[in-house]
Amino acid sequence: MQTKITIVGAGAAGLFCAGLLGQKGFDVTVIDNGKKLGRKILMSGGGKCNFTNLDVEAKHYISQNRHFCKSALKRFSQWDFIQLVNQYHIAYHEKDHGQLFCDNSAQDIVDMLIQECQKGQVKFMLKTQLEDVEAEQQGFKLSTSQGFVDTDKLIIATGGQSMPALGMTAIGYKIAEKFSIPIVPVKAGLVPFTLHKPLLDVLSSLSGIAVLVEVSNERISFKENLLFTHRGLSGPAILQISSYWQVGEEITINLLPDLEFESTFKPLLESNRNQSLKNCLAQILPKRLVDVLIQLNFISDTIVKQLNPKQQFELYKKLTQWRIIPNGTEGYRTAEVTLGGVSTDALSSKTMAANTQPNLYFIGEVVDVAGWLGGYNFQWAWSSAFACAQSFN
Repeated sequence: MQTKITIVGAGAAGLFCAGLLGQKGFDVTVIDNGKKLGRKILMSGGGKCNFTNLDVEAKHYISQNRHFCKSALKRFSQWDFIQLVNQYHIAYHEKDHGQLFCDNSAQDIVDMLIQECQKGQVKFMLKTQLEDVEAEQQGFKLSTSQGFVDTDKLIIATGGQSMPALGMTAIGYKIAEKFSIPIVPVKAGLVPFTLHKPLLDVLSSLSGIAVLVEVSNERISFKENLLFTHRGLSGPAILQISSYWQVGEEITINLLPDLEFESTFKPLLESNRNQSLKNCLAQILPKRLVDVLIQLNFISDTIVKQLNPKQQFELYKKLTQWRIIPNGTEGYRTAEVTLGGVSTDALSSKTMAANTQPNLYFIGEVVDVAGWLGGYNFQWAWSSAFACAQSFN
């Protein structure tokens, strides 16, 4: 008699794991509360799905145990997933920092995962809410909106709480808690910042403007684009630092990440001595941003030659050390990932199995492993799903 495996969640981790297990001959059913498979995949990367990264290491992940992800990432690497993508002749391209995106559409990745599931005769129960789980002698009894489901093994791939509009819920954490599996407190990650007034009122006029910056706190820094929005700050640099930000903490924005004082900035001032400072700086920064910095009294509206050497350096320091305390983040509504989740102390890094509850597994974003922006969270989904599937004989 076939072993029955039920996977809760039809996202990246759930679909990939289902296809692998189905092709190994198991009786696999995937339950999901949505009416469509891979909803978050379809939304990702502006509809192009940043499905992995050419450079994947443990340092690209946030977890209370930073070593936990190493085993899975090693056993199913980015190269393994790229090989699968190539088998399906999906066209893709590389963007900055090794990010890989579909040429056509994220639908290509979803279609690939569905075909992998079809090869393994995986069954789907869509538009189905999981309401409760009871452990039984030989597995679990699931109470769902479509009735009871008996299963020998249960894999939780419900994701986090980011993007609740896509139907993301806390059910994965509730199941863990039911079986006394600890949860690392969750919060939104890879998420835009909101700003306090009156700073917001001034900076919101820059909505839509992007600028290359290096943004940092006391622990880490990221050099990427910052995007001004009508709610605050966004763009890759901000999303990255948000995962490392604590409420009330200051961030430092370097508006001139590629300019050294002696070799670049000072010569720029010297060669534009008779210009207004505003026009001079507009050669290296968006003009509207310079206007706003003057409006904030952050820099003065003067002629370049009126600045003595000390004032020139003070100006450079200001532009490279703009300190802001965000009001908060936009929360789960726009977050790309959920930080925290099922504690890695309670799971096997080799199989993703719960240490204290037989036949129960957790994979993907529901686990306390969150990646940087750039395809890392998808790679964790593929790798953790593979680790789990390989443990089934």
